[in-house]
Amino acid sequence: MQKRPGEPTAPTPPAPAPASAPVRAAVRAAAPVRRAGTVGVGRAHAKTILLGEHAVVYGAPALALPVPQLAVTASAGWSAPGPHGAGEVSLTMTGSPSRPVATQASEGLRRLAAEFRTAMNISRDVHLEVILDCAIPPGRGLGSSAACARAVVLALADLFGRDLGRQLAFDLVQSAENVAHGRASGVDAIAVGARGPLLFQQGRGEELPIGGEGLFIVADSGEVGRTKDAVAVLRAGFQQHPGAQRRFTDRAAHLTGRGARALRTGTLERLGPLLTAYHQLLHDAGLSTPRIDALVRAALAAGSLGAKITGGGLGGCLIALTPPEQASAVTQQLHAAGAVQTWVLPLKARTGHGTPRP
Repeated sequence: MQKRPGEPTAPTPPAPAPASAPVRAAVRAAAPVRRAGTVGVGRAHAKTILLGEHAVVYGAPALALPVPQLAVTASAGWSAPGPHGAGEVSLTMTGSPSRPVATQASEGLRRLAAEFRTAMNISRDVHLEVILDCAIPPGRGLGSSAACARAVVLALADLFGRDLGRQLAFDLVQSAENVAHGRASGVDAIAVGARGPLLFQQGRGEELPIGGEGLFIVADSGEVGRTKDAVAVLRAGFQQHPGAQRRFTDRAAHLTGRGARALRTGTLERLGPLLTAYHQLLHDAGLSTPRIDALVRAALAAGSLGAKITGGGLGGCLIALTPPEQASAVTQQLHAAGAVQTWVLPLKARTGHGTPRP
């Protein structure tokens, strides 16, 4: 088959390398090996946190929504040792993300590729080539790093004929997330592959049944945030004020629990004020910005039922629960208040619980 321009290829399947006992156990947990290909493809999508960011790291629940409109596709190939050197990884990221974010993501993805090589017993002599086509703006709280990591994991699994188990796929994505963000909760690693709203707590996720229909608007403030910086700000506040961590996580867990019930019962009129209350919680912790506060005020003034910053904070995006008939007015006001782009997330009623999963 003729190779398309820019598409990684490989001449012959690589030989496996010796594996340790823990690695052999991980491989046995995965599905049987298929025939290795010349190109592997993996896909994932963005996510947004509805309620629970930051508190989820301390064991509180979080609610997340997939954003299928924003996707990432990874293409992976391999080659024999050449000018790049044995055991290396070539990573190409299309688009024009900011340099610090791209560099940070690259470090995590290179570690992920190395850990995949170990877990899947791939020879150290194999040179891996990965091309990422990502439509998710980085540094906006939309899970760009986790989505890229998941797409790479799935592309490498496809390349080497491996059907990964959920736990192993999760662990590999987390290895990249921990490089990008420090101590990652794991919610992003699951949400970027979820089909619907996700309730996450202490490493486990459950896709929620939805009792009604609604509409969310996500607005990009244009400000790049860094989760590590936001985590440091929050931790410093906890250290300066005894009992602040407990008060923050208790309040967050209360709002998130009520939000999950509102989604299940379809009482979205109760969900809106919970979003605004959670924004106030994050604002009081020093994690909002003047521009995002202005976007929250604009969304509420134009008819949204509730609005908040979403993700790590200190920049990024806002999410607003909006009646469909007000969507146009809210979108216009958000752009007038400084939003650089917006996306609409329809919420469809769906029944049945998803299986808790890593």
